[in-house]
Amino acid sequence: MSHFTDKVAVVTGAGSGIGRALALELVRRGAKVAISDIDSVGLAETTKLALALGGDDKVDSLNVAEREAFLGYSDAVATHFGKVNLIFNNAGIAFTGDVEESEFKDIDRVMDVDFWGVVNGTKAFLPHLIASGDGHVVNVSSIFGIFSMPSQSAYNAAKFAVRGFTESLRQEMLINKRPVKVTCVHPGGIKTNIARNGTAAVGRDNDDLAKAFDKIARTSPEQAANVILQGVEKGKPRVLIGMDAVMLDAFVRLVGARYQRVFALLGHRVAKL
Repeated sequence: MSHFTDKVAVVTGAGSGIGRALALELVRRGAKVAISDIDSVGLAETTKLALALGGDDKVDSLNVAEREAFLGYSDAVATHFGKVNLIFNNAGIAFTGDVEESEFKDIDRVMDVDFWGVVNGTKAFLPHLIASGDGHVVNVSSIFGIFSMPSQSAYNAAKFAVRGFTESLRQEMLINKRPVKVTCVHPGGIKTNIARNGTAAVGRDNDDLAKAFDKIARTSPEQAANVILQGVEKGKPRVLIGMDAVMLDAFVRLVGARYQRVFALLGHRVAKL
């Protein structure tokens, strides 16, 4: 019997990448899964693959930035399954642009999805996770939630915020003796379409950025999903995905704030990592 057998897991951003891989692996491990995405085509493909594995998922179109919709969604999932044990706040978008060239709306959009989407999902499902007596919040940050990069100010801001929010939540659950574990995930270069589907400031070629990212992405979504679920099984507060994430995290810990100078000297070539 798997750690996830008969547990109810919610996965946002399940239409592709890590979200899809998580949903399918959870089905393989015996979980009941509620999947959502704003991408209806990708979500339909995930649903098809899950059904082939014997899954009987709850499937919904959801924009994680829409708070009221998320609150209604959480209640609907809990009503449908009778309980909720896990929430994987995975949905995210990318944007590339220096602060000077980024529009306010570009920064707002990233924060709305990558940070507020995580807050919305956590707040919406937390009462249900507590009620289950065996809850787990899994929030996906990034290696860019550990260190900053030029041209990634909006993304860095959102992912740093996810990290801080998640770490505070974990402490609160411990202090208040809530039956909810909390894990923050920091993926490195994963072979997903997040860079290709991302946007960029006027004058930047997003296709070139996506191609550069493709060259350094070494970890598959399936590998990432397995690492995340292993971390969840062990109740880890922090999960790094990929050797690049492990090495860069160690480097930043070693040199401290001096990493900023190093990355600045390397310039936009490093900014494409």
